[in-house]
Amino acid sequence: MLNISDNNKPKQSLDEFKTIRTLENKTHYKILNKIIIGISILTLAMLFLPWTQNISGFGAVTTLKPNQRPQSIQSVISGRIEKWYVQEGDFVQKGDTILFISEIKEEYMDPNLVSNTKNQVDAKKSAVESYESKVVSLENQLQAIEAEKKLKLAQANNKIKQAHLKIKSDSMDLVAVNTQIKIATTQFNRAVKLNSEGLKPLTDVEEKRLKLQEAEAKIINQENKLLSSKNDLINAQVEISRINAEYSEKAAKSKSDKFTALSSQYDAKAQVNKLENQHANYSIRNNMYYIKAAQSGYINRALQSGIGETIKEGTAIATIMPSSYEIAVETYVDPIDLPLIHKGEKVRVWFDGWPTIVFSGWPDISYGTFGGTIVAIENFISPNGKYRVLIAPDKNEAKWPKELSIGSGAQTLALLDTVPIWFEIWRVLNGFPPNYYKQEAKTTKEKK
Repeated sequence: MLNISDNNKPKQSLDEFKTIRTLENKTHYKILNKIIIGISILTLAMLFLPWTQNISGFGAVTTLKPNQRPQSIQSVISGRIEKWYVQEGDFVQKGDTILFISEIKEEYMDPNLVSNTKNQVDAKKSAVESYESKVVSLENQLQAIEAEKKLKLAQANNKIKQAHLKIKSDSMDLVAVNTQIKIATTQFNRAVKLNSEGLKPLTDVEEKRLKLQEAEAKIINQENKLLSSKNDLINAQVEISRINAEYSEKAAKSKSDKFTALSSQYDAKAQVNKLENQHANYSIRNNMYYIKAAQSGYINRALQSGIGETIKEGTAIATIMPSSYEIAVETYVDPIDLPLIHKGEKVRVWFDGWPTIVFSGWPDISYGTFGGTIVAIENFISPNGKYRVLIAPDKNEAKWPKELSIGSGAQTLALLDTVPIWFEIWRVLNGFPPNYYKQEAKTTKEKK
């Protein structure tokens, strides 16, 4: 290593090999050696050329919005095919009739079903109005009963007051009669005493006895009047209880009839709502016999055929391709590349059947590719074991060809970091993921 010893030099020369001597002596072998050396040097130099890492994907042309993709026209109800209004390849406007079907269910076969149901609705509405009138009449009747009850109670209370006054009057008359008896008794005793002394004749005594008996007769009559007045008071009080009971019974019956009418009214209203719902359903069902286009487009394929065939609800009738749509590409990437894909990134796209020259590592010298922007990334793996990515045209670059059809093949390249070729070869051989290069956002300081 330090060239101190003479033994460090090789003692054997290559000239002793016959092959070496042969190659050195022939001119064309010398030229071949130069070519090999030149290619080796060129290859070595190319290993240091820049290479743009990328993520490739395969997919197909689709539409950007779900409502612009090919769809099937379905029958909401079951029926029998009666007439076709279109054929494959026809252009239809939104609302144009595709097919007419007839009814096959027994409960809907009545041609006057809608009008009959409308008549039932009107009849039930009349019943509701009748019940409403009955409720109003019963409310008026209840008010009349309450008013009559008040009058009857006022009349009975007046009778009670009259009875109290009569009792008071009869009591005063009874007191007066008792006073008269006392006076008559005193006069009779005095007359008897004076008669016994010879001062009064016997006729005076008999006269006083007669007055005493008349007073005693008056007190019995007056007591009868007082008892009769008290009995009238009791009868008046009983009359109040009877009036309360009688009119309470009438009011209870009127309220019961009112609540019965209200219950019938609510039941009739519920039946009206049910019948109106049925009427609306029948009217809508009648419009469903004509299967119409949900949007403007071209009839691609008729999935049903013939006349007289029956179809079930939800059966696809035909497929339609919308006439107005925004084109996009759906591509699929491997799970290892998914973390490097982000929404808003730029992607290069080229289409099957379109003239293209692609150098995946040198996108600047590629020809026939179009710019795209990632607008959606599916977070759930697809059945093919890859993740779906939706790409829309880049508005800042050339427009995609108008001749592209939905479903045609497409390939994509998501551009990443730029590295030497030798590094890319080393990365691929070792199975490492590409480098993700993200430009730093430019920040500007606000001037104060």
